[in-house]
Amino acid sequence: MNRSVPPPTLTAVLPLAAATPTVTSVSPTSGSTAGGTQVTVTGAGFTGATGVRFGATQSPSFTVNSDTQITATAPVGSGTVQVTVTTPAGTSNQFVTFTYVTAPVPVLSSVSPGSGPASGGTVVLLSGSGFSGATAVRFGGVSAAFSVVSGSQITATAPAGSGTVQVTVTTPGGTSNGVSFTYVSVPVPVLSSVSPGSGPASGGTVVSLSGSGFSGATAVRFGGVSAAFSVVSGSQITATAPAGSGTVQVTVTTPGGTSNGVSFTYVSAPVPVLTSVAPNSGPAAGGTTVTLTGAGLATTTAVRFGATPATSFTVVSDTHVTAVAPAGTGTVQITATTPGGTSNGLSYTYSGAPALSGISPNQGSTSGGNTVTLTGTNLTGATAVLFGATPATSVTVVSPTQITAVVPAATAGPVDVTVITPGGTSTLPKAYFYVSPPVLLGVAPLSGGNTVTLTGTHLIEATAVRFGATAATSFTVVSDTQITAVVPAGAAGPVQVTVTTVGGTSNPVSYTYLAAPNVTTLVPNQGPTSGGSTVTLTGTNFAQTTTVLFGAVPTGFTVVSDTHLVADVPAGVAGPVAITLTSPGGTSAPTTYTRVASPGI
Repeated sequence: MNRSVPPPTLTAVLPLAAATPTVTSVSPTSGSTAGGTQVTVTGAGFTGATGVRFGATQSPSFTVNSDTQITATAPVGSGTVQVTVTTPAGTSNQFVTFTYVTAPVPVLSSVSPGSGPASGGTVVLLSGSGFSGATAVRFGGVSAAFSVVSGSQITATAPAGSGTVQVTVTTPGGTSNGVSFTYVSVPVPVLSSVSPGSGPASGGTVVSLSGSGFSGATAVRFGGVSAAFSVVSGSQITATAPAGSGTVQVTVTTPGGTSNGVSFTYVSAPVPVLTSVAPNSGPAAGGTTVTLTGAGLATTTAVRFGATPATSFTVVSDTHVTAVAPAGTGTVQITATTPGGTSNGLSYTYSGAPALSGISPNQGSTSGGNTVTLTGTNLTGATAVLFGATPATSVTVVSPTQITAVVPAATAGPVDVTVITPGGTSTLPKAYFYVSPPVLLGVAPLSGGNTVTLTGTHLIEATAVRFGATAATSFTVVSDTQITAVVPAGAAGPVQVTVTTVGGTSNPVSYTYLAAPNVTTLVPNQGPTSGGSTVTLTGTNFAQTTTVLFGAVPTGFTVVSDTHLVADVPAGVAGPVAITLTSPGGTSAPTTYTRVASPGI
């Protein structure tokens, strides 16, 4: 039977509708009525956002950071408004609000400094309140470059001007009150001297210019040639002479004008050469006398450590100058200046004062010879380490923070430890203790025995007790004069016992390991069960015998010699029994004795 099959049914698959955006929070929740606040909107479904509104007003700009975050600029507004996000799927409808607040008019309380040159350029600190969001700073009617440091501080650069003007700050809240700033006329600089007054035609001489009105200098010229320079203060400039010839006028130019001229003479003379300086380091406080060696030094007019003149200097010859280092820091170049110019530089290092912080180990033998590690700072260049008043046998500078030193010999007791560097000295009071070496007077017993007592002096710091080369099984320091030690195993015969402390190793005392008894013959080797008889044992190492056992039964005995012993036979059951001898050297191997029962009647 045929049945018709219905045609298949097709079902259309439609895309899911996008979810309406949801706003969960805004940050910050308030801002100026003038708008411009950057607000972070958090929620969901923000992808493809087409608008962000604060109330009914569209944000002037916004950025979709992700599907859950938008950054928007608040428009101008007032009161509390709802923030909404619109996408093709719709507009959010959560009541998340943003409140417009009225920004306060800024208040300017002071400007510092209150004056500056008419050419402008003075950096002025403005103090007050309500500066956040500042849009302008004006000196009179002239705008100034500025930076808002905080709601209460602004730094601004004064523009050019004249007379006394009012400084104001403008924010979205309005324009502040004015505070006076006075433009002053800058005096013409006066040049009184240049030193040295001459130098080589090739230039390069570092010259010190003295006078007044140098602040804000814009140029130094040798004749009509500009020179590199640095304003040290209002009364001093250092300048490097350019190449030139003859005698020229040196002048200084500032916003106040150009100074009078002072002569500088270019001369044909060899430039001095420095080849060595000794010593090449010293303390930061200065005062070190150094010897400069080189050529062309006879007419030296200046010695400088970096840019700082030497405290004093003496020309010894054309090849030697001595100079006293001024105070300074770090590594600087020493130069010598003559009419022929300024020499090459040689390095001189100002060392900070050393500071010791620790020593390890902090004790050792009075005989010295052990190595210790000193830690601290500024230890580079250390020339000596003193233990009390005695120099270390040797010193090695490992790093600026570590030194190793070999301790010299000294008497027992604590001493100061001092390090000496070019930067000074540092002392750790009573930081190292010299310990007397131990002295052994005796050991008891002298032989055998598992535990012995050692007597002597300076034993309290014991770190080891040895029997020959073998460490004691254990030991206990009873006092500075007594130690008990458990004897380790060893071969029969004498050994030297020593005690080691941080003060060294003691003299040896003799201790004898005893051999265990050894039985070779037993006469008679049998007897009645009633006992009462004696047996003679022959062998070796009988002298220290302490116990004779028949099985587990001790019996009386007499040591005849180291090779003979007579023992009483105790009663016992018929059959064999083991005889053993025990001494401090151990227990002998068993020897068999047989008890024989009496015959029956």
